[in-house]
Amino acid sequence: MKICFLGLDNLPVLVPQFNQHRIGGEQVQQTLLAKALVRRGLEVSMVVFDYGQADRMQWNQITTHKAFCEGAGLPLLRFIHPRWTKMWSAMRNADADIYYLSCAGMQLGLAAMFCKRYGRKFVFRVAHDTDCEPNELMIKYWRDKKLYEYGLRRAHGIFVQTAQQQQAMHANYHLPSRIAEMLVEPPEKERERRIDVLWVNNLRPFKRPDLYLALARRMPYLNFHMVGGTQPGFDELYAKMEVEAAGITNLVFHGRVPYHGMDSHYAGARVFVNTSDTEGFPNSYLQAWIRGTPVVAFFDPDGVIQREQLGFAVSSLNEMQNQVSALVSNPSLWTQTSTRCKQYVASRYAEDQIVAPYLRMFEEVAS
Repeated sequence: MKICFLGLDNLPVLVPQFNQHRIGGEQVQQTLLAKALVRRGLEVSMVVFDYGQADRMQWNQITTHKAFCEGAGLPLLRFIHPRWTKMWSAMRNADADIYYLSCAGMQLGLAAMFCKRYGRKFVFRVAHDTDCEPNELMIKYWRDKKLYEYGLRRAHGIFVQTAQQQQAMHANYHLPSRIAEMLVEPPEKERERRIDVLWVNNLRPFKRPDLYLALARRMPYLNFHMVGGTQPGFDELYAKMEVEAAGITNLVFHGRVPYHGMDSHYAGARVFVNTSDTEGFPNSYLQAWIRGTPVVAFFDPDGVIQREQLGFAVSSLNEMQNQVSALVSNPSLWTQTSTRCKQYVASRYAEDQIVAPYLRMFEEVAS
């Protein structure tokens, strides 16, 4: 079986030499899944941005087909060329049985049309709660929303991250879906916990970075670290947060840190904080938990933080402050919570266990 991942910005996760380019959590998930499928004998390829690399390069036994340079082309016309034309060209070169993509966007519609034209199959994976909410889609243009919905209704299989997303997909689009959990890489090594509180996210309004700065101001006796890069269209927010962070003496603002350089941050933190209003299932939670770092967050997917006692799910900044303080100041509470985090990931996120639903779906779709 030949699987092609449509993940235009996957290359910075797959190949460290390109990690100066931005990524998000779904790029991590696609790349980890691609590697896991290779280990199980599948032929795997990726359609990626043109970062200047040679076409059909192979890394970790994954063949990459470059589509177009990010930002290339003339406004309005670039939707057709190079985006549509070169994406289809790269998909033809991949010559896969099944194409896999995630994140709501116009690419899903283009992939659906390609698969209809060439008799191929495709599978979509929800990456954020809003992917299941027609009125909340984080897609700028009406055209792209319609292409997303066109593709979604023609997908040969749909994965979601949580039961909440599954219910929303059925309620809003009347489409069946399956829950598939996420992969996580093990830590490199144990590290000394020199960071009291850590925040990691791309800087976008719904991530609420301003609340993290407010938390740091409230707790001057703890050291806070903030990791996150800018996103297209949100340069002003990034600049504002960087300036404000510089005025907080107990806060270190790192800006963007490559995926391959994050181990020391997650493993070196005593508490991980998430201030987002909405999410999918954050990669950062798994990366924290596998290293024994408890999570204090407003967003609790399917109630897992509260149910498994992997930190604290909170509903206000006051409550977040209190729970962070409790974990940092109480060694016994922190140790018990940290141990539960490691045990939970070990029991629920073994690679064979996570990959099995994907393999079943691919086999059914291909038959």
